[in-house]
Amino acid sequence: MNSILEVKNLNKAYDDFSLKDVTFSLNKGCITGFIGVNGSGKTTTIKAILGLILKDSGKINFLGEDMDTNERRSKNKIGIVLDEGYFYEEFTMKEMKNVIAPCYTEWDEIVFLSYIEQFNLNLNQKISTLSKGMRMKYAVALALSHHADLLIMDEPTSGLDPLVRSELMEILLDFMKEPGKSVFFSTHITSDLDKVADMIILIDNGRILVNEDKDGLLDTHALVKGDNHYINEKTKKLFLSLHQSQYGFKGITNKKEDIKRLMPGAVMERPTIEDIMLTYIGGDHHVN
Repeated sequence: MNSILEVKNLNKAYDDFSLKDVTFSLNKGCITGFIGVNGSGKTTTIKAILGLILKDSGKINFLGEDMDTNERRSKNKIGIVLDEGYFYEEFTMKEMKNVIAPCYTEWDEIVFLSYIEQFNLNLNQKISTLSKGMRMKYAVALALSHHADLLIMDEPTSGLDPLVRSELMEILLDFMKEPGKSVFFSTHITSDLDKVADMIILIDNGRILVNEDKDGLLDTHALVKGDNHYINEKTKKLFLSLHQSQYGFKGITNKKEDIKRLMPGAVMERPTIEDIMLTYIGGDHHVN
């Protein structure tokens, strides 16, 4: 079994939003980027996986076991970093750790203290006084100190400066050096995933639109630029999204060979994850 987490037909309805048959699996040894704009369903999906909200229907398996019937054992092997924090603001970091540590049978104080030292944190400092970056590092230290197999992170880099975001990416890559580890990384800042992600799952309006290997996704798509004389009724159909102005066109395609044949003077570049995300969310052709 190569899957560490399997989500099948997950549904959750609110008055103004719903998850619709969300289905995907996370592979062992992979960093999976879970992307989408704010409000697309990323946090709702994660909260449903973790049992922080009650799902309407669906099945979630962790290491081959139903999480509904093996919740405590499953969560013992999952590290969690949530954007909202869920810490008591008036506690010191040491006091908060003393509340959380007993929840895990494999809590490792030596590992925890090594992260605290690595991150230059002071355990006697109150959580309410922590900067966004310090708070994130503290959450990561807690998440990685009980020998978790899966690290689930919900928007951990939101509001952080580029240096701290880069440090977090290095922490994730170090975590992944140990065999069998996996990361599920939810973010709308897709540039964070360009260097570290192995898989990409795109959700929009509560539905999964893309679930593919990152390099394969980027290799099969291209950002194309060129003069407007290349654009006609036939070539328009080669694009997933197309923007035109008086200066020329720019578009995303998954028909690279046809573009080379029909638009020999056009420029083809490797797209970013954000380019592809906006293409699939934006719908059909866009002409400015």
